[in-house]
Amino acid sequence: MAQGTVQVTHTGTSRWRRRTGEYASLAAALEAAADGDVLTVAPGTYRENLVLQRAVTLRGPEGSPGSVRIAPVDGVPLTVRASAVVQDLHVEGQDAAAPAVLVEEGTPELRDVRVVTRSAAGIEVRGSARPTVRRCAVDNPAGIGIAVLDGAGGVFEECEVVAAGQAGVAVRGGAHPRLERCRVHHTSGSGLSATGENSALEAVGCEIYEVRGSGVQITGRATAHLTDCDVHRTTADGVTLDTDAVLTLADCRIHDIPENAVDLRSRSVLTLTRTTVRQFGRNGLSVWDPGTRVDANQCEIFDSTGDYPAVWVSDGATVVLDSCRVHDVPDALFVLDRGSRADVVDSDLSQVRNTAVSVSDGATAQLDDCRIRDAATGAWFRDHGSGGTLSNCTVDGTQTGVIVTKGADPTVERCTIDSPAEAGVYVSAGGRGSFQNCRVTGSGGYGFHVIDGSRTTLRKCRTERCARGGYEFADSGADAASGAGPLVEDCTSDESAGLRAPTAPATAVQTVSHSPGLLGAVPGQRTEPEPPAPSAGPEQPARTSKDVLGELDALVGLDSVKREVRALTDMIEVGRRRQQAGLKAASVKRHLVFTGSPGTGKTTVARLYGEILASLGVLEKGHLVEVSRVDLVGEHIGSTAIRTQEAFEKARGGVLFIDEAYALSPEDAGRDFGKEAIDTLVKLMEDHRDAVVVIVAGYTAEMERFLSVNPGVASRFSRTITFSDYGPEDLLRIVEQQAEEHEYRLAPGASEALRKYFTVLPKGPAFGNGRTARQTFEAMVERHASRVAQLPEPSTDDLTLLYAEDLPELL
Repeated sequence: MAQGTVQVTHTGTSRWRRRTGEYASLAAALEAAADGDVLTVAPGTYRENLVLQRAVTLRGPEGSPGSVRIAPVDGVPLTVRASAVVQDLHVEGQDAAAPAVLVEEGTPELRDVRVVTRSAAGIEVRGSARPTVRRCAVDNPAGIGIAVLDGAGGVFEECEVVAAGQAGVAVRGGAHPRLERCRVHHTSGSGLSATGENSALEAVGCEIYEVRGSGVQITGRATAHLTDCDVHRTTADGVTLDTDAVLTLADCRIHDIPENAVDLRSRSVLTLTRTTVRQFGRNGLSVWDPGTRVDANQCEIFDSTGDYPAVWVSDGATVVLDSCRVHDVPDALFVLDRGSRADVVDSDLSQVRNTAVSVSDGATAQLDDCRIRDAATGAWFRDHGSGGTLSNCTVDGTQTGVIVTKGADPTVERCTIDSPAEAGVYVSAGGRGSFQNCRVTGSGGYGFHVIDGSRTTLRKCRTERCARGGYEFADSGADAASGAGPLVEDCTSDESAGLRAPTAPATAVQTVSHSPGLLGAVPGQRTEPEPPAPSAGPEQPARTSKDVLGELDALVGLDSVKREVRALTDMIEVGRRRQQAGLKAASVKRHLVFTGSPGTGKTTVARLYGEILASLGVLEKGHLVEVSRVDLVGEHIGSTAIRTQEAFEKARGGVLFIDEAYALSPEDAGRDFGKEAIDTLVKLMEDHRDAVVVIVAGYTAEMERFLSVNPGVASRFSRTITFSDYGPEDLLRIVEQQAEEHEYRLAPGASEALRKYFTVLPKGPAFGNGRTARQTFEAMVERHASRVAQLPEPSTDDLTLLYAEDLPELL
């Protein structure tokens, strides 16, 4: 067959027609061909616009792929309007307003066709056409790769979009193609796009990558179903759904995405099954707006490359995670805004750098039978209207297990919090919450730490092996509302031989003037004796500096601390008098560093110091605001500065006491936001030097390291005051004070037994100083009660005397 000719093999049986014929042009060959005829095109370039209107076969020569080029100057190179077969052709188009291959009718088959063009679309299917397209390739850097429009359908098998100036595959106008084992890459728009009501896209075993846009974009009431597909290496979101879109992902893999792996808005619905999402720069799942919903089952979201939550739910959206895993991410799940909801069932959230679950702005989260491991914060319910339920969950290896702040009100039931580095449960700033049948074990801080008069409910809770105490309740000084405080029922602790709270409901009043222990609402209160909070307003202090210093002097031990505070007070007082006399006064830096072990009276002295400064007119109020890392450090860039400013404002006119301040600058800080808190604090101390006194406190060695690595902080403090551990005599005096306060007496020999007891008592990391003395007294009261309860008619001595045998056994 000659170069540039077309051989037509006729299949008809009419004697009036030849069996074969050769034609000089494709147009002539097509004119002569009938349904079923085969047109074999010789190698060459054909500048013709072909229109197939009969069910013929149009093919290039066998064994010479790419040797036949259909390349007209303009217009559509190949139009198919019948159930024809086209194979082994190379199609080139130049018309930016027209497709290179247009399929308009019938059920044609295109095989091994390569389209290299700069057209509106490489292959366009429209109307009633239902083609089968196999092993075809489209290279169209000027427009869409494959467009299926206006109710058309078809199957695309093992096809490849090599490049596209717009979407790789675009579906709209009610079209519904199916892609099988296709590859779409190097597109300047979405990899796969479906839009419009009744538009539907199905893809099986496909790969979408190297996309300058979203990998998959479903919008405007369109639907799509992807099975066993890969979406990766996009410049925008991996998958985008908008405006009532519906998408199902089954056994898919979405990874290496610089933005959101999946982003849904405007009532879109996504169902994920056995799908993995990894290496994303923003959110793994980003879900917005009322009516928008994600249902994920047996999915895995992990290995974030950015600083954003793995799952983000806001503006009234809903997410359901069932049997899923979220791990190696900055934050696992953030639920924001009223109406937003997350339901998490039988799922694992682990290796979370900040917060595993955060609920704020009136949102709700419900976790059932979930496991949270290795996170800075297990669950944080942040503000008023925010809540939900944690049921049958375990929280293991966190800094803080559960945090409730600013009026949030979750229900936590049958949960276990194991080995938190700080508190198991921390409630502050008017947080509420109900905790029932919960257990905290191995805490490096308190089991339950409730401050600011928060009205938290604790029922049948248990603490074990908590370094600073099982339960700690404290108010916020003058700001605490009357009658505020937690409601505690049937809570127990392993402290002091299983000390148990009363079974009848009781409100634990949030003051720090005493420590109820066995004799009040709950066990394990503050670690040192503390004075009553000042009752008068800042303009007219209830006590003079002399009165407050007298109370300071009455504290057990702390001789060097008392000398330091008195020296500071004298300097401030003399400076004030010199100013009144018209003389220059020495500048005194009032900010302090307190170092020492827990239970040595640091918080008590800080509170008294504030009251002294208020009595001298140095501070307006003199109240104490106690914070720690969890109150200052946020999860996102910028949020830490806001929290630090809020804490500083709350302390305005008084003392900001930062406990365990060294936690703001951990040794392996990396990208830790604690530095942002320090920087903000240093600036605030400079800008408002007369408004707030800042005291940073913590273990001696850790605080020395903290100050050495933060010279900007060290320069703001005038001196360091060291709080030594209590010796046996000091601990004995605390027990004697407790006995006197509660109308007990030490029997002959009991004092010496206590002295020996405190001498041999191990002084390891769990040693609580003043708290240990308090717990010892409470244990003696409990053993005394067990003994006296057996007496038929006990005398007054029987009811008041504590004997050496009432001491708890050393473990």
